[in-house]
Order: sequence, then structure tokens, then C-alpha cells
Amino acid sequence: MEGKMLICSVLLLVFLVSGNNAQLDVCGTAPLNTKIVGGDDAPAGSWPWQVSLHRSSRHFCGGSLINNQWILTAAHCFASTSTSGLVVYLGRDSQQGLNLNEQSRGVSQVVKHPGYNDVTSDNDITLLKLSSTVNFTNYIRPVCLAANGSDFQTGTACWVTGWGTIRSDVSLPSPGRLQEVSVPVVSQNSCRQAYPTLTSNMICAGLTEGGKDSCQGDSGGPLVSKNASKWVLGGVVSFGIGCAQPNFPGVYARVSEYEAWIKSQISSNQPGFVTFIGNAVSASSPSIAHSLPLLLCILPVLLPLFVLS
Repeated sequence: MEGKMLICSVLLLVFLVSGNNAQLDVCGTAPLNTKIVGGDDAPAGSWPWQVSLHRSSRHFCGGSLINNQWILTAAHCFASTSTSGLVVYLGRDSQQGLNLNEQSRGVSQVVKHPGYNDVTSDNDITLLKLSSTVNFTNYIRPVCLAANGSDFQTGTACWVTGWGTIRSDVSLPSPGRLQEVSVPVVSQNSCRQAYPTLTSNMICAGLTEGGKDSCQGDSGGPLVSKNASKWVLGGVVSFGIGCAQPNFPGVYARVSEYEAWIKSQISSNQPGFVTFIGNAVSASSPSIAHSLPLLLCILPVLLPLFVLS
């Protein structure tokens, strides 16, 4: 009996350790986001992973916090990998005025994907290492990343956020407040009719009739979808023809294609990767089959309780 109890204790410990990941515990949670349908201005704290990238005191691209020291954004935002004058704002709501929940950091490293092609926009993804770690709050926390093998099925509802222009006319001023828009995933075949050079490293989202899309200044920002309690980053704003044009959806770098590369660049405190299938999310936790020994250990303890009750 003592041997069986020891084995059960070890199994319980293994289960808890293998199912527990610091980033998975916190990533993709937005305590201040109770959103069901869309709007224009995003309430403060709705998208706590959204960051604003600045050079020369001007916003130029968005990005997503993926752990306490790394940002995921687009490669085309960086003609140069110089970190001079580069500032990341986290927890920002408005580009004008005071942001009481904000933190800012410099950048110590810009890591562009080595396969980025500035002609086809393939592999349009870049990592930024912050100069120091950030403290998580209700307004600042990381997003979960879509793991390799994720499947964002056609029609999956997603959200895009950013401070980009609200129409294709780049002469218009960018909005002061963070904007949000809901768009569905578009099939690869349909999207390829608009963009013949589309690759498997890309995912498309938008309405056939147009009217909702990311735009200039949103580049590098997040395309996220939620099921259960986790928001999952499926795409990084990459390119499109115009903004919100009929039959021309927005194109995003497909995050799930870069799990191995992201892990290879971040040596510690790995981001939280989850597998997104259609409208369902499964975290990287033991399967029922792997949990069976643990269940056999727990059942003898639980059964007497049911009998007594």
C-alpha cells in the first residue's frame, strides 16, 4: 500500500507540473474585456497585450506582448534593426493625453525572421526584446499564441485592434483611442483569388462586402480569437490592397507557423502556446489517456465520499 501511495504521489506531482505553465496561466486573459459584439473605441484594458511602437515620438506600428519581455510584431515595420529611439508603450489607451495604466520600455534587440521577403510579404514577423521586464496588471498582460497545428476555420470570428487610420486615405489623422473591429476568417482559396502569391504562412480575415479591416498604422498588431477563457493570437497584421475593400480581405502572418522559430529565439520564460481548432481551444495539458493513472489514484479516495453521502 505504501508503494502504491508513493507512486500516486509522484503521478500527482508530475500531472501538476506538466499541466502548469506560468505563461499559460496568465496569457490570453483580459479581465476588463466583456465584449460580445463590436464597436469602434476599445474600452481601456480590453486588449491588454496590445502595444504601440514609437520612433521619434510617433506611433508607427502595433504589436503584441507575448511574455514579460518580448513583443511579436511585423517584419515590414523595420527597414532597419536599429533600436535607437525605439520605444514600446504597454497598457496605452489613447495616443493623446494621459494614460494612467501605461508602462514604457526601450528595445534591446530586434529579431527579424530570416525568411522575410519584402516583395511577397512572406514570413512577415519580428520579435522585439524589451530593455527590461514588465509587470503584469489588468491593463498589461500577454496573449496566448496559436500553436503549430492550429486550425482557424473559415468564418471563425476574430478581432483586430490598433491605432491605424480608419480609412484607406492616409492623409486622414489616426484615431486617438485604440480601435477594435471584428472580422471573420476567409478561406485560403477565396483569399488567393485576391492575392495569388498567398502562402501557407498567411491567414486572411475580412468581409466579402468590405467595410471592416485593419489599415495603415495597424501593421504588426494582433488578430485574436477567443473560445472559453483564452484569447489566442492567430495572426499579425501584414498587408492588403487598400483597407476594407470588397473582395480584398486583410492578410496576416499566420502565428502557428512560427512556434518553433519563436521558441528558438526566446531562451527562457517561453510564451504560452495553445492549439486552436475551429472555435475551440485546448491548452498544452495532459490528455485523458495520459491522466488515467492519476484518475486511478484519485478514485479510491473519492468513492468513499460518494458512499458516505
